[in-house]
Amino acid sequence: MSILKPLAVAAALVVAAPAAEAQSALNEILGQGVLKVGTTGDWNPMTMRDPASGGYVGYDIDVMTQLAADLGVEVEFVATDWRTLVNGVVSGAYHITGSASISPARAKAAGYSISYFSLATVPLIRDADAARFSDWEDLNAPGVKVAATLGTTQEQQVKAFFPEAEHVIVEAPARDWQEVLAGRADAHITSNVEAYRLVEQYPELMIVPVSRARARTPVAMLMAQDDQVWINYVNTWITLQKEAGFFDELAAKWQLANNS
Repeated sequence: MSILKPLAVAAALVVAAPAAEAQSALNEILGQGVLKVGTTGDWNPMTMRDPASGGYVGYDIDVMTQLAADLGVEVEFVATDWRTLVNGVVSGAYHITGSASISPARAKAAGYSISYFSLATVPLIRDADAARFSDWEDLNAPGVKVAATLGTTQEQQVKAFFPEAEHVIVEAPARDWQEVLAGRADAHITSNVEAYRLVEQYPELMIVPVSRARARTPVAMLMAQDDQVWINYVNTWITLQKEAGFFDELAAKWQLANNS
């Protein structure tokens, strides 16, 4: 987009920055010609991995492909999981992640971009259990098993929202909703974004008709905490793309406009 031409020029100038400033990931990306992006591939419609081809599609994938294009480099998607998402940024396994919920726990170790999207949490159950669960408190009871995926924001939410319930924590590549489908858990919680896709894909699942969604949370990209040069560049890019309508177009493409 033409609005990003000044930003592309500014990025090119970074290559010639003094040695004292050459520690930023931005210099490495421009010097090597590759943007490495950590992505889980298991969050529909944000990032989905095709087991056959190994390729990725989704909202996050489109965002990062555009970021790489505006940087004038190739994009390389690096497989990760929610438990190791922050560690990958800290260790330098990738320069940036796709969308991640902003949380104080993650912010202790990694830096965030500004937010460009928000989501909220809802519970899902089997349709056959509709009579058992009609609101949040119905799930917070002894004998109720609520699942979450290790390392996700929902892992902490399950423990906070349902202290009386039994917590079923599974590790990737297993997913919490699979526990519900298999009958090993009564419910799980996830973002409203993923919830609508799950009930479309699996008619036996349903969203509990809760009085309100909980934990509205902004999402952003994770980067190295001490790399302000790189964080500043990405924040500038997000701001310009917001003004250009890029994120609105992607929300419409992936049917997120009414879910955020």
